[in-house]
Amino acid sequence: MTIPLVMIHGLLGPIDFFAPAACLDNIPVHTPDLLGYRRYRDATGQLTLAAQAAHVAQYIKMHVDEPCHVLGHSVGGAIAMLLAHREPTLVKGVISVEGNFTLNDAFWCRRIAPLDAGVWAAEYARMQHAPAVWLGESAIVPNEERLAWAKTILGNQPAATVQAMAQAVVKETAEPAFLAEVRGLFDNKIPVWLLAGERSAAGWDVPDWARQAARAYVVLPKTGHMMMLEKPKEFCDAVRSMLY
Repeated sequence: MTIPLVMIHGLLGPIDFFAPAACLDNIPVHTPDLLGYRRYRDATGQLTLAAQAAHVAQYIKMHVDEPCHVLGHSVGGAIAMLLAHREPTLVKGVISVEGNFTLNDAFWCRRIAPLDAGVWAAEYARMQHAPAVWLGESAIVPNEERLAWAKTILGNQPAATVQAMAQAVVKETAEPAFLAEVRGLFDNKIPVWLLAGERSAAGWDVPDWARQAARAYVVLPKTGHMMMLEKPKEFCDAVRSMLY
């Protein structure tokens, strides 16, 4: 029986904009929204990596009801690691897609976190009104499909959610306890795969011990941090090759 795959989006959601369930046919794919995003955009309470990990754990218990593989992109990678370490009976393995390991991976979060809320809201509104510019800043050539996806991504969550999660990432990944939990996941022998984009791999601060302990470190050619937006089929093929 095929093991389900739960995909966790990053600082900006969702992760189902490119229809991964269709790309990964015959695999049960789940793409839960995190707290503060899309269906939970009005969620109250503090947004933290720990709270998001607990939220995804609850989703798995309610909607998957069996151990699964968990994929996390960017901030979602950090959430996936915490989830697997804290709820090991729920997780068969983790794919970290340029997931946060240290503060060096929080380059965008570190810029957003300290901004005045009004200043950030105005900046985010400008991004939402200029998706082609946003894509271009990541060296992604806009086309009709990518522009539609960019609009979906930028409209998925309010500016306040993005900033709150950026602040959580900066605070929590700066604490030694965070990396200790991540290392504990590797020590517990839960399989971990690492997936990076060719253009962004050099900036991913993966500790040597994590790279050595990972089942594989795969680099997707001709892509950057938003690799599933640039090459969705190739992204899904890489995921399938790791797990199945």
